[in-house]
Amino acid sequence: MVTSRVFLPQVSGSVFLPLAVLSVALAGSTLVWAQSQSQSQQQPQAPSSNDAAPDAAGGPGADNGVIALPKKKENPDAAPLPPAPAAPKIKNPEGLNNYSIRVDVPEVDVDVGVLLEKTGQFVPNLKLNNFKVYENGVEQKLVGFKRVEAPITALLLCEFASTNYYFVYDMRNAAWSFAQQLRPQDYVAMMTFDMRTQIVTDFTQDKRQLYNAINSMVIPGFSERNLFDALYEAEDRLSRIEGRKYIVLIASGRDTFSRITLDKIMQKVKNTPDVTIFAVSTGGALRAMTEGGPGFGQQLRDLDYLQADNQMKTFAKMTGGMWFEPRFVGEMPDIFSSINTAIRSKYQLIYHPTDAKQDGTYRKLRVELVDDEGQPLRMQDEKHKPLKYEIIARDGYRARQEVE
Repeated sequence: MVTSRVFLPQVSGSVFLPLAVLSVALAGSTLVWAQSQSQSQQQPQAPSSNDAAPDAAGGPGADNGVIALPKKKENPDAAPLPPAPAAPKIKNPEGLNNYSIRVDVPEVDVDVGVLLEKTGQFVPNLKLNNFKVYENGVEQKLVGFKRVEAPITALLLCEFASTNYYFVYDMRNAAWSFAQQLRPQDYVAMMTFDMRTQIVTDFTQDKRQLYNAINSMVIPGFSERNLFDALYEAEDRLSRIEGRKYIVLIASGRDTFSRITLDKIMQKVKNTPDVTIFAVSTGGALRAMTEGGPGFGQQLRDLDYLQADNQMKTFAKMTGGMWFEPRFVGEMPDIFSSINTAIRSKYQLIYHPTDAKQDGTYRKLRVELVDDEGQPLRMQDEKHKPLKYEIIARDGYRARQEVE
């Protein structure tokens, strides 16, 4: 028989606990001992794998038992998280179904070239705040700006008429100089005109086809030069091609009897988007030798050429291109180098017009360069001499016509 020995604490004054308390304590300890003996006899404990014998070499045993993680104490001072917002409840009026609204925001892209007047070099490193764009005299807020330099898609439109050897000679030299400036990724087509137009070669990246087409133009046909008809057809063909396109117009600028009038071809040039014209007048050497000669016929011829130059210059200026009037063959490489630079190196400005009406009206554009203080931008060379520059951009665009 096992005897439980209970020790009673002693209180101050050497006074023992009452007899009732003593009896309760003895009964409780006897009951706890009996329950523990009963459980140990009914469920014998199996040896745990964690209590394996130590290694023969006497090293420490593996420590892979249960790890007790302390419970994270909550911060009583932390602010409670706000409740999630309730989902808005939208109730349509009676008899009205769900519908969506679509708003088209017009966007205008303006390609701007900045070239030095003396050398024709492109002016790099300009920033967004250096440009100001005005539409119908109202300044627009620019929302996009980037430098563009990409392969080109160009149509070489050449006057090939039986008029004078000097004109054909200048045209062939100009076309050859343009072909030499091309890169492997460029797409170029060639079309000639006299009384009617002729597609010499379709768009290709093979420069040899273009060289062969230029060499094939030896014996011209008719002496008529229907410039307006040819330019109208070229604009119409290029309007079916997406992206930015260029027309390199090499001609005298004179028109014989086109069916298209000057007003109609000007309207066509205005309404055709994404087409820039670079015009090169031919016959400069002949004009230099005969200009101002005696006779009424010569005076009329001089006036015709002045009008032709004005037309070529207008076509280029309206589309943001350039016009040249070379008189010597040696000028051709520099001219087409400037054209090549103007085509490939440009700044693209993007804005949402303040006049968002889709009414099909023609909007006049004006681009200015300013410094950080908003004053006209001044450029200097290394010797602090002022440099004149030219801003090349379209003079306007036609807004889309809203379709009802």
